[in-house]
Amino acid sequence: MEESTHYSSLIETESQKNNNTSGRKTGGWPTFPFIIATVAGITLASSGVSANLIVYLIQEFNIESITATQINNVVNGTTYLTPFLAAIIADSFFGSFTVALLSSCVSFLGTVVIALTATLKWLRPNHCINNNNGSDLCGPASVMQYGVLYIGIALAAVGFGGNSFTPAALGANQFPNSPRNQAIFFNWFFVTLYIVSILAFSVVVYIQDNLSWGLGFWICALSNLIAVVVFLVGYRYYLPETPQGSAFVDLARVPVASIRKWKSQLSSSTHDYYSSGGTVPVSTIPAKRFRFFNRAALITDGDSIEKPWRLCTVEQVEDFKKVIGILPLLTSTVFLSIPIAMLTNLSTLQALVMDGQIGPHFKFPAGSISIIIFISTSIFLSILDRVLWPLYKKLTGKTPTSLQRIGVGHVFNLFAMVVSAIIEWKRLKMLHDENKSMSILWLFPQLALVGVGEAFHYPGQVLFCYQQLPQSLSSTSTAMISLIMGISYYLNTALTNKVRTSTNWLPDNINFGRVDDVYWLLALFGAINFVYYLICATFYRHR
Repeated sequence: MEESTHYSSLIETESQKNNNTSGRKTGGWPTFPFIIATVAGITLASSGVSANLIVYLIQEFNIESITATQINNVVNGTTYLTPFLAAIIADSFFGSFTVALLSSCVSFLGTVVIALTATLKWLRPNHCINNNNGSDLCGPASVMQYGVLYIGIALAAVGFGGNSFTPAALGANQFPNSPRNQAIFFNWFFVTLYIVSILAFSVVVYIQDNLSWGLGFWICALSNLIAVVVFLVGYRYYLPETPQGSAFVDLARVPVASIRKWKSQLSSSTHDYYSSGGTVPVSTIPAKRFRFFNRAALITDGDSIEKPWRLCTVEQVEDFKKVIGILPLLTSTVFLSIPIAMLTNLSTLQALVMDGQIGPHFKFPAGSISIIIFISTSIFLSILDRVLWPLYKKLTGKTPTSLQRIGVGHVFNLFAMVVSAIIEWKRLKMLHDENKSMSILWLFPQLALVGVGEAFHYPGQVLFCYQQLPQSLSSTSTAMISLIMGISYYLNTALTNKVRTSTNWLPDNINFGRVDDVYWLLALFGAINFVYYLICATFYRHR
C-alpha cells in the first residue's frame, strides 16, 4: 500500500513515457482510472446480485431454502468457471479488452432481466399467504416466470464470470516492462475488489431488504452500465493487444499426440525427439517421470511441425508434466473449498431464522452475513503483511513457503467447521428447550475464522500456481484458482443432494434439521483432506 501513494507522480511520469509519434497516450498510468473504475462498477453489480440471491429466491419466488442454496451453488460455480474459459479465449483470439467488454454487456443484460423480475409483479409468483393453522400457502412460479428468472441469472453469472480476471490482465498489460508498476496495479485491484464487495454486501443488501428489491437490482444494473461506458471511454489509452495463443491449447495437444502414438516405442536418442529449436540437446531430453507422454515429442513416420496435434515439442511435454505434478495438491484445494461453500450457504439460512436485531434500530440483513468473511480477510491480510510475516522472517531468517501458508489455511477452516457445529448445536438447544432465538452475532466467529483461513490459503494458492506452473501459463495461472472454486461449488451441490437423500439433516426448515451434524461431517471431511494435503505437500517436488 505504501507504493500506491506514488500514484499521482507515476501518472505524470508514465504520461511522458507513453506518448507515441502521433502524440496519442497509450498504456501506463493514464489507463488506471478507467480500468479500476470498471472493476469497481462490475464488482458492485456482481456482489449486489449474488450477495442476496438466496434470500431473493426464497422470499420472492417461494423456492425452498435448500433448493435456493443449490441454485446459488450453480450460479457461483458458473461465475468461477467462466474466467478460466474467458482467459483462454482472450489469450487465443480476441484479447482482454474485447472479452471484458462483451462480458460486461452480457452481465448488464442479465442484471436488467433480474431487476425486471423484481419490478414487474407478473414476472414473479404471489407472496406466501399465512393459513389459519399457522402454515404458509405458497404458490409456485409459472414456467414463464422461472424461465425469465433463470435466463437473467445465467446471463449475469456468465457475464460477471467473464469479467472477473480480464480487466486485471488488461491492467497489467499496460505496464509490459515494469513489474513494479504491475505489482502496484494488482495491489489497487484487490483493494478495490474488497472495498466495493463490502459496500455491496452492506449498502445494496440493506436497500434490497428494507426499501425495494427492484431498487437494489436497478442500482446494480446502473453500476454495470456506468462501468461499460467508462471502460469504452478509456479505449483510446489502452495499449493494442495481439493475441498470442493459449498455452492451455498447446498443453492439450500433449495427451492427444501421446494417445495417437501410444504403440510407438520410446527412444533414448536425443535425435528422435522434437523441440522448437530443432534437435534436442541431451539436457532437454524428456524426463522419465510420466514417460507415457514422452511419445508426444517422439518423431515418427508421418509427423511434421504442420501437425501440432500429433507432434509436440519436448518443452510442451515437460510443461504438461508439471501441470500433472501439481494436480494432487490442486485436488486438496478443491476439497478445501467445498466446506467453505457449504458453510457460506448454510450461514445465510441460519441468519434467516436467527434474531438479527442489533441495537434498538438496526436489523442485520441475512444476505449480508458473508461480509464478515470479507472484513476478517482484509484485516488479517494487513496483519500478516505488516506484523506476522516480518516477525516470522526475523525469528527464522526466511519467509514461509506457499505450501506452509496453504496448510495453515486448512487448519483455520477446520476450526471454523468445529465452531460452526458447536454454535448450531447450541442454537437448536435454545430454540427447542427454551423457545429462544439465538442472536445472529453468534455466526460471526465461524465466518471470521473462514476469513482468517482465506487470508492464509488464497494468496498461498495464487503464489503456488504462479511459481509452479510452467512459465507459458503465468498469465492465466490465477484463473486456475477460479477453476478450482467453480468445481468446488458444483461438487458442493452434489454433496448437498447426497446429504438430503441419505439423512434428515437438511429439511426445508432448518429449525427441524441437524445442520450441526452437517458441520461435523464437514469437519471430518476437512480433517481427512488436511492429512491428504500434508502427504501431497511432503512428496511434492518443487520446480
